[in-house]
Amino acid sequence: MPDCTLLSPPFNRVQSISRRRFPGKVRLASGQQRGENRTRSGLVPVRIFPLIMKTKSAATARYDISCSPPVDQVGIAERAQRFTTRSIKTGAKREGLLKVLNMIDLTTLEGADTPNKVRQLCYKAEHLHDAIPGLPTTAAVCVYPPFVKVARQALGSASPVKIASVATSFPSGQGHLDHKLEETQRAVGDGADEIDMVISRGKFLAGDYNYVFDEIAQIKEACGKARLKVILETGELGTLDNVRRASDIAIHAGADFIKTSTGKISSAATIPVTLVMLLAIRDYHFQTGKMVGMKPAGGISKAKLALHYLVMVKETVGPEWLTNQWFRFGASSLANDVLMQVAKLEDGLYQAPQYFSKD
Repeated sequence: MPDCTLLSPPFNRVQSISRRRFPGKVRLASGQQRGENRTRSGLVPVRIFPLIMKTKSAATARYDISCSPPVDQVGIAERAQRFTTRSIKTGAKREGLLKVLNMIDLTTLEGADTPNKVRQLCYKAEHLHDAIPGLPTTAAVCVYPPFVKVARQALGSASPVKIASVATSFPSGQGHLDHKLEETQRAVGDGADEIDMVISRGKFLAGDYNYVFDEIAQIKEACGKARLKVILETGELGTLDNVRRASDIAIHAGADFIKTSTGKISSAATIPVTLVMLLAIRDYHFQTGKMVGMKPAGGISKAKLALHYLVMVKETVGPEWLTNQWFRFGASSLANDVLMQVAKLEDGLYQAPQYFSKD
């Protein structure tokens, strides 16, 4: 049986917690809200799930998958539904829309990408709509590794817009580790501020969790000062329990962000999946005090849906995450819909889509 004791600080593995007494920060089952009682006795048995298991060497310590909590799918579905019913007033809506714009990773990841298309993407990231004053830039542009140099030249070194590059045999993740490491190091060397890697879903689904952990840890080391976003491709993981396990593995292996999807399969980001990932981030923060970012990607093309995500982030992990340092949207078409909503708030009229650049 694995030793699931926290390395620091020490916690008991299992505690019975009275409804009237919470000794410090307690660990709730995913989908369960504080104060909910799942038993008739009035005592809620709550397992304190640890960070990593103890191994012979601290350098080879890995996350023990049996320490990930089961997901309450009914509770997750109920909470996800409630986030979409919040009423947002006009003043708060404009502020929220501007936050969304500043959290977007403006993305082009197509086989037909060209240097000119990447340059245009970079221009749009810095100048979302010249006719609307006071707009922020996007958080980043996201491109394939061969275009990192082009993006760096277009943005320069003083731009607030970061350069993100996909790597590690994106989008399948089916590649040799030495190639993935080389691709990561080359992208960082060319000027990437952030690396979006994909996990080896085949290894994960085969139960080789240590391989997935070690691969993420090595890619993180190869990133140097660049931040690492770990893409789980949740649509291929099958269950919310697997989403939670993969999130925990990525976080403990060193991810700066966890990300839902590549955007290359039909099943992309959803509110329930993102909620499960946010709960993993919340629990890690409760235990360590360390923040990890979140990036839902794919399937988010409407401003209204993006605002629902911001509500979920604030109510699940807190307002500290409502900056582009800790929350991003991976999107290519979301920016234009948000701009249309901002223009509507400015003059009361919707502008036609052709008034907004596609790239």
